[in-house]
Amino acid sequence: MEKIDWRHRAACRDEDPELFFPVTEIGPGAQQTARAKAVCARCPVRAQCLEYALDAGLDYGVFGGATEGERRDLVRQRRNRGQPKAA
Repeated sequence: MEKIDWRHRAACRDEDPELFFPVTEIGPGAQQTARAKAVCARCPVRAQCLEYALDAGLDYGVFGGATEGERRDLVRQRRNRGQPKAA
């Protein structure tokens, strides 16, 4: 089985990809981020998506229910605890 097969089960697979790449996190961008996170919240492969984004070092967009800033915080927390970047 291919390692990326989880994407075929993702809740976002039929959504407009632009939903997950808001230009800003304030104003209309905050609403867009909230909508993207709502899709992620019901996703059966949310954890795999987040780990993929962390492993790949993705700098933009909402992945696994986390914004780029939230992912940076996760990476920093893991680094401070001496954990690997992703499982």
